[in-house]
Amino acid sequence: MPDDSHSITGLLEEWRSGKKEAANQVMEMVYGELHRIAAREMRREQHEHTLQTTALVHEAYLRLCGSDPVDWKDRAHFFAVAAQQLRRILVDHARRNRSDKRGGGQAKLSLWECDGQAVEMDERLLSVDEALARLEALDARAAKVVELKFFGGLSEVEAAAALEISVATLKRDWDFARTWLASQLA
Repeated sequence: MPDDSHSITGLLEEWRSGKKEAANQVMEMVYGELHRIAAREMRREQHEHTLQTTALVHEAYLRLCGSDPVDWKDRAHFFAVAAQQLRRILVDHARRNRSDKRGGGQAKLSLWECDGQAVEMDERLLSVDEALARLEALDARAAKVVELKFFGGLSEVEAAAALEISVATLKRDWDFARTWLASQLA
């Protein structure tokens, strides 16, 4: 991520104080990075996913700008909140696709997957989301570390700064969270 954190942080302060134009300027500055994060998330989804990368970024923008004012701290905090919104959008999308009016969660198989071994990405995403919710109840900070690194694409330094912890503590939380999640998802 380019180091324009000072100008973004200043604009976030203006946004927090109610200047809507600052919100638009922040989004212009971070759009490319949000698009990159969203594209990475979409690569993890099934190929015939109906949500497109640009639509995911735009929905995140609407949620960020349309919600109650956030007490933005800095660039890392912004990307932490944006990552959380991206995750929520994907989970909401997966839940809608699984709803009764759309087949009640029956497995969708292509002709090439008829051996019964296919696992739909929507189901895996929902499983990860449910496991993260259980992890959050057990260790909220470790769950936040996963959200920032995995869904947000933040580096260890950026994630540690967003959580106001040391990089060493972040690494311990990350190791614990990965091990715990692997045991839950196995």
